[in-house]
Amino acid sequence: MPLSSSLAIPIAATPEIAEPTGFFGLLAGVAEGFIGIFQGGAEFFVALLTGIIPLVIVLLTFVNAVIKWIGVERIERLGVVAARPGIQYYPLRYLILPILAVFFFTNPMAYTVGRFLPENKKPAFYDSAVSFVHPITGLFPHANAGELFVYFGIAAGITTLGLSLGPLAVMYFLVGAVVILIRGIVTEWITMALIHRRERDAAEVAA
Repeated sequence: MPLSSSLAIPIAATPEIAEPTGFFGLLAGVAEGFIGIFQGGAEFFVALLTGIIPLVIVLLTFVNAVIKWIGVERIERLGVVAARPGIQYYPLRYLILPILAVFFFTNPMAYTVGRFLPENKKPAFYDSAVSFVHPITGLFPHANAGELFVYFGIAAGITTLGLSLGPLAVMYFLVGAVVILIRGIVTEWITMALIHRRERDAAEVAA
């Protein structure tokens, strides 16, 4: 008879540990859920470090180089032209100028471009510019880097589904461009109506 068969040692079965129940079971479940929140956050942070953040850093470097090359003084001259009266200047004043202001001057310095506009046009320009500081982040994150978490939150869901971020960034930008043009025109109309009302009330009081 082989020696190994005669010296066979029985292996004890692995003991099974029962899950805690009652009050201690509740505490254990709460603890696991609490730790799970931070584990999920850590996994998301690692995903950002290996995915979106390096892309943002490279893009920031490129955009800053483009800004130095073009020069902000050209944008300032465009602001003077956009201040001219006439409906044909609406797209320039409330679409092109806010986009360029946010791109070149970023948030919050973009609003200073409104100094070239008449007083009755400044509220509408501000409305357009402030409404574009988020839609631009998909393509040009340097413009509002302090609030990139808004776009990152949307982008995380898209990447989890295995979809490309390119169409999302483009649509984010285009929808924002349409919205700021509408907001600028409507806000200018409202501003002019309020100014006319104030002037009328002042004239009635004076009479």
